[in-house]
Parts: sequence; C-alpha cells; structure tokens
Amino acid sequence: MSGSTASCRLPHECIVMGVSAGGFKALSVLLPKLPKHSRIAVLIVQHTKADAGDFLARHLDNICGIRVKQAEDKEAIDAGTVYIAPPGYHLLVERDKTLSLSVDELVHFARPSIDVLFESAAPVYRDRLIGIILTGAGTDGCSGMKAVKEHGGLTIVQDPKTAEVAFLPRSVLQKVTVDYILPLDAIGGFLARMAM
Repeated sequence: MSGSTASCRLPHECIVMGVSAGGFKALSVLLPKLPKHSRIAVLIVQHTKADAGDFLARHLDNICGIRVKQAEDKEAIDAGTVYIAPPGYHLLVERDKTLSLSVDELVHFARPSIDVLFESAAPVYRDRLIGIILTGAGTDGCSGMKAVKEHGGLTIVQDPKTAEVAFLPRSVLQKVTVDYILPLDAIGGFLARMAM
C-alpha cells in the first residue's frame, strides 16, 4: 500500500531502522518527531566508519525529546529509548529482548550491518516489529527487510524519490513487497502516531 498512513491494528513494541549514505540528515529530521514518552523502542544501524565515536547518538539526543543513546552489550531494550549501533559493532536482539554487540565479519562490507540487526529482531518481535529502510547506498538491508516481512512485521521504505541516496531503498523495493512507501516527513508522522 503506497503512500497510505492508515493506523495499524497490531500493537508494536520495537522499530528497527537501517540507513546509510544521507542518514545523518534523515535521522535528524525523523527522530525529533517521536514523542518523549514513546511506548516503543527504536534500534538503528547507521553505516559509519569504525572510528566515528558516539557523535551521532549525542547529536540526536540533543535534538530529540525521546532519549537517544549508543547501544551497550547485554543492555535490556526499553520502550521510549532509541539505541544506535556503535561504530565497528554489529547490533543484535537476543531472545530475552536484550542487546548484544558483535565484531563478527563484515556483512555487505559493513559493520554494523542492517541485515544483522533486522534478521535478529524479526523472530523475537514478529508482528510487533516495524522495519524501516531509509536513504543509502549498497544492498545491506534487503535480506533483513525480507526477514521482517516473513515474520509478520510491518515494513516501511522511504520513497526513493525523496531519499538523498536512492540506491538502498530502491534495492529493497526490488526484493520485498513492503507495506508502505513514504516520504521522510510522512514516516515521521506515522511513527509518532504508532508510538503514542
């Protein structure tokens, strides 16, 4: 269903979000739309250099009402918090809804990898998961979004026409029939309603 912002019937517990090139700007537009007292957790993989530090998490925390932090190993996932994958580490969801960090091999030349996060979260949250792919290059995120869809999660892709770099959203749309294709502003409004 393209362009629709109809509310969803199922309650959602978690959002997984993947973004690559153009992500700093996209996340800076999108995340401030989430309410401070959100009832949903957000896990994000932004492709970064291994030595990038925690600048992205600190920047987003400064401009958002919702709490934004860099993810830590063995940390429990709490609603109302945005977790950013640390540079140089894969971010995974464990069955007990805690986070784990891994330095396993790069996936699609990336660590953190969008696929690793999405594929670990999909069987844990199933139909209570929302998967979102935003602007970016490469194909990391395609198999992850497929896993979210196969486990009954809600799937959203940024309209490639509105993405700073359209290759990643286009690649996902070629492989997965997603639930929504939305411009960035519409994704923000959609998530704000879901999180209330």
